[in-house]
Amino acid sequence: MVDVIKQRLDSLREVMKREKLAAFIFPSTDAHQSEYVAPHWQGREWISGFNGSAGIAVVTLTKAALWTDSRYFLAAEQQLKGTEYQLMKQRVEGTPTVAQWLGEQLAEVDSPEVGLDGMVNSYHETQALVAELRQKGGITVRTNFDPLDIIWKDRPSIPDFPVEIQPLEYAGETFQSKLSRIRKALRVLHADGMLVSALDDIAWTLNLRGTDVHCVPVFVSYLLISSNKVSLFVDERKLTPQVTAYLAENGVSLYKYNKVEDELRTYSEYNILLDGDETSYRLWKAVKCQEIVSSASPIPVMKAVKNETEVKGFRRAMLRDGIAMVKFLRWLKPAVEMGGQTEMSVDRKLTSLRSEQPLFRDISFDTIAGYQEHGAIVHYEATTQTDAQLRPEGMILIDSGAQYQDGTTDITRTIALGPVSEKMKRIYTLVLKAHIQIELVKFPDGASGTQLDAVGRRCLWREGLNYLHGTGHGVGSYLSVHEGPHQIRMEWKPTPLRAGMTITDEPGIYLAQRAGAFATRKSSAICFRIRYGTIWTTFYFGHGTRQTERHTRCWRPALIPVDTTPMKFTGLQRNGSTGASLPLRAWAAQVCRLSATRPRTIVFGQTCSFWALMRAKRPSISVWKSRRPARTTATSRQMRKQATPKNTSRA
Repeated sequence: MVDVIKQRLDSLREVMKREKLAAFIFPSTDAHQSEYVAPHWQGREWISGFNGSAGIAVVTLTKAALWTDSRYFLAAEQQLKGTEYQLMKQRVEGTPTVAQWLGEQLAEVDSPEVGLDGMVNSYHETQALVAELRQKGGITVRTNFDPLDIIWKDRPSIPDFPVEIQPLEYAGETFQSKLSRIRKALRVLHADGMLVSALDDIAWTLNLRGTDVHCVPVFVSYLLISSNKVSLFVDERKLTPQVTAYLAENGVSLYKYNKVEDELRTYSEYNILLDGDETSYRLWKAVKCQEIVSSASPIPVMKAVKNETEVKGFRRAMLRDGIAMVKFLRWLKPAVEMGGQTEMSVDRKLTSLRSEQPLFRDISFDTIAGYQEHGAIVHYEATTQTDAQLRPEGMILIDSGAQYQDGTTDITRTIALGPVSEKMKRIYTLVLKAHIQIELVKFPDGASGTQLDAVGRRCLWREGLNYLHGTGHGVGSYLSVHEGPHQIRMEWKPTPLRAGMTITDEPGIYLAQRAGAFATRKSSAICFRIRYGTIWTTFYFGHGTRQTERHTRCWRPALIPVDTTPMKFTGLQRNGSTGASLPLRAWAAQVCRLSATRPRTIVFGQTCSFWALMRAKRPSISVWKSRRPARTTATSRQMRKQATPKNTSRA
């Protein structure tokens, strides 16, 4: 592979010399600023050999460098080994930006010009780069040239797989209803129309799905919404007669995919809304109307808040996925003890168990199955060269998910296959604590994911531990497993968290030391729900008590039942002093201790006693709604009975 990369770099540099370019930049995105892209747009991987989902490759006439984030530091180091690429670790002190590095490398070049494909680079990123490079010795940028069209001889074509309709029973809202909400949002922003470039936004708006991108049910297209017209730019070979009739019925006009640039030039409305993070630089520059309203697209926020149908589908999908996961966990340890299992074989087994579940369509991302030191490689993906043999010792990290037609899943489990070290136990416990803290947090409307992030990291920070990746990301409804704009991470993300949003909870620690490298991570998907909690404040007057209650509106994660392994509650004890049922927190603490090494299927309500849950006699317990969560101890009930006006005099 090293020789292949060298040949590709040599070919690129020949073209660069011919075009008078001092450097060229290859992003990881496509023409729609997608995270996961079709093979046609995997140019950065082709020119560098690095296959991570995030990264930027920069090539000059003499040097090459690749920038990526902490998820891929180890993977990139291994994949770039032997090539001339220098690994640039983003967010690590001392690492230069792309512009800073180019400024240093091109300092001795007369009138340097840097090339990039304006069709796959967003407007905002390109503008920022142009401004920064201008300050680095007057470096100019060319945006109308793609050398891959010349040097990539067997470049895959743009995919043309069939498009299908997402039924209303799973979508929960018609296209016309969504269109009405979008146009209303545009009027608030004083925009006459908008260009939708993000593929998952288009799929959600039209209630259509596709298979153009691996693991993501989207189709390559553009959507232009104006005050009285909706235009879809797509390869018509992808449209079945049923889909064509559906679009015609809803008043959607069809155009060829490559005609979007021409249509923007002749766009007749006074202004148009363009999202600079989603719209390519080239398409932005093609617009000739009177005004461009530069603003974030209103669609991602709408899409992030799931309707009731989508929430129910999400819960059903998580339950089915949990069944598959429990079957897998029951199979795993005996299979490893018998021998012959590898990282890739357990991946295949888990996928086969998921495929047995109703409405299964695909995996939601390539499974990460990392045994021992491989687990310390964030976003590790086993290959035939790295496929490790599993032994009944140590831990394996499995991060996986599935696409069901009614919901998308993402679940991570770190499983002990045999004896583990005390250090592993300690780190595992800390990560579990962080996971539980996020699950149990209660917060007011308008809080951001950045504020919640500190809640989860607190117990790790106390031990001097931290991780650079995010704590949680949004999850689509049979769409992308990574969905914005809401996130839980250290970087400031002002998007307020709303009821109906689905998000993951996945803290993790990756220890990559040469000796005893391992990782532990735990993730579940949660859905935010409105809770009208009751806060009891007790005032003491004499020998009696008087309680006043206040109601506050707050958000609380409602845990989705991920795993359905029956749990034995014999180890749970009642309150030894009073014989009363344990309060929720004490009960939950015992449950967590019992289930620290096994999957659990519990959805915590605001209040529920241990014996109430025992009476349910169900392996999977789900407590969702509590309008007036009262205390569960006998003492609290007695206090309420005693709260009378005659006891209000001060002693």
